[in-house]
Amino acid sequence: MFRHWLAAVRPRTLPVAIAPVLVGTALAWREQGNASLAVLVAAGVAALLIQAGTNLHNDVADFERGADDPGKRLGPARATAEGWLAPAAVRQAAIAVFAAAAAVGLWLVWLGGWPILVVGIASLACAWAYSGGPRPIAYSPWGEVFVWVFFGLAAVCGTYYLHAGELTGTALAAGAVFGLPAAAVLVVNNYRDLEHDAEAGRRTFAVVFGRPPSRVLYAVLMLAPVVAAVAFISAGDPAWLPVLVLLPWAGILVRRFAVEPPGPEFNVLLGDTARYELAFAGLYGAGLVAAALSG
Repeated sequence: MFRHWLAAVRPRTLPVAIAPVLVGTALAWREQGNASLAVLVAAGVAALLIQAGTNLHNDVADFERGADDPGKRLGPARATAEGWLAPAAVRQAAIAVFAAAAAVGLWLVWLGGWPILVVGIASLACAWAYSGGPRPIAYSPWGEVFVWVFFGLAAVCGTYYLHAGELTGTALAAGAVFGLPAAAVLVVNNYRDLEHDAEAGRRTFAVVFGRPPSRVLYAVLMLAPVVAAVAFISAGDPAWLPVLVLLPWAGILVRRFAVEPPGPEFNVLLGDTARYELAFAGLYGAGLVAAALSG
């Protein structure tokens, strides 16, 4: 039973939630000399809960729309569609997880005020709207934009604001950069499932524009952060230096995306893309700490 719930939560996607929290915390510590361990833990827990709740809701919502056919699906098996878990139980679990995220978020709102309230409400609303409502985000070409906004800009800037009490251009730039590999994770998912999604009535970027543009989009999302790092280094910010070691890995992942058949192999590629983002965040965080200590 535990492994079925684990499948519904989709742990391979969870690094996408925690990476921007690490970035926002490290950046606040470097720029403001102010970072709270309690805020880091609470923001990380809230982000993980929202991601887990989104995945649970997506699991049951796709089943109820008839969009997850176990006989045709190339991605990991879905707990509700496989009959491992009852739809009502998964729906209730999603609600409970969202409620837990909101409970943690109340303390963060108490610390950060109305800007954090706005971010929190928007995050929960869009987490539900990703698979729910009459026009789910997951069934549109805007999924990658949604991920870039909420797992890049909102998460990094929100975390930074909680620590620092203000927002800077550096935080906005970092959020914009770190949302790119997060969006690449969704590109992998939608590219793999293109035919199945088209049959189910989804209109994802991959369905609307096809495979060649999706390959270009993945390459841009994976390589642009390294290009941005070079630009920031050239502008005098050495904190980005450690991330340059990821360029070969980014190249390998882009090549795999281009040459591997869009089947079950992409399940491994999806996990590797999420780990790439987490490594990017960790190396940038290490660069921020080193820059602060040396300065």
